[in-house]
Amino acid sequence: MPKNDNMLAILWLLNSGVKMTAKQISEKLEINIRTVYRYIDALCASGVPIISDSGHNGGYSLLNNFIRAPLLFDIEEKKALLHAAVFAKEAGYPLSEALGNATSKLKMYSNQEQESILSRHLAGFEVINRREYPSIQPVLVELEQAVENEFSVEIDYRTCHEEQPKNRVIDPYGTVYWNNKWYTVAFCHLRNEIRTFRVERILQIKRTQIIFKRPEAFSPREFFMQNLLPDLVGKDGLISLIIGGRSDALDDLCLHWYLGHYLKERTSNQAIFLLEEKSIDTYVPSLLLSYGKSIQVIEPQSLKEKLVVVASELMEYYQL
Repeated sequence: MPKNDNMLAILWLLNSGVKMTAKQISEKLEINIRTVYRYIDALCASGVPIISDSGHNGGYSLLNNFIRAPLLFDIEEKKALLHAAVFAKEAGYPLSEALGNATSKLKMYSNQEQESILSRHLAGFEVINRREYPSIQPVLVELEQAVENEFSVEIDYRTCHEEQPKNRVIDPYGTVYWNNKWYTVAFCHLRNEIRTFRVERILQIKRTQIIFKRPEAFSPREFFMQNLLPDLVGKDGLISLIIGGRSDALDDLCLHWYLGHYLKERTSNQAIFLLEEKSIDTYVPSLLLSYGKSIQVIEPQSLKEKLVVVASELMEYYQL
């Protein structure tokens, strides 16, 4: 660990209120005991009120808990930060190495009682997420740096409809993690518009010398969600989708990322959604088939007929 980090670590250790000997500090930080003496002297010379007691129960301590919040976190704040780190790592957070270093320091700068409490909480806290493509980690790092420093990147990108990737230059405005996948919202020089790109579909990425300026007050999250789930309030041609069935199945439908956004009314035995006719014909049938007989489409009649067609096609396909 660099000198400045070690000196700060000594401050945090002493600020716990526990008197520590130079030997204990050296073991905790894994540095030479002579180095501890040098750092203590340097801290004292800079005005830090370190008290040194000699004798059998001697050691170093800070006068009146010299360091105050917000530099230090209480035990609940530390617990929350470590739990948040578990979520971030499981999601494939691009700066995972730096995150690991930060959480290690957070535990290191805790006293023995706090360290024991944190270890117990972490042992009983797990997050399970779908494994992402391993190749996205370096891509996410490049995108994060491009967003921060506002430089364009050249990418080879393959959509789900294309066999061969297309080369294009994009200006990344931000990254979004949604539904177990990473996306980047960027201005595409090829299409001359702001678009959303799935990170695992970026096969190659490299920096360019082009510098861009992100629009003021632009929100990647708002752009992403508006394109994913456009607001239909006041739009003409909307159709009511009325579904009955078991309460638990209806609850699940109402919480679905797509249908839940367009929920109009929920009763004890029905859920009513307001959607465009195109969406009902295109996306809804395959979504509802997985619920089997736990639900029943009441309206519109056209969706019932579409479900019959889709189910018949599946049956015919598997009978071949």
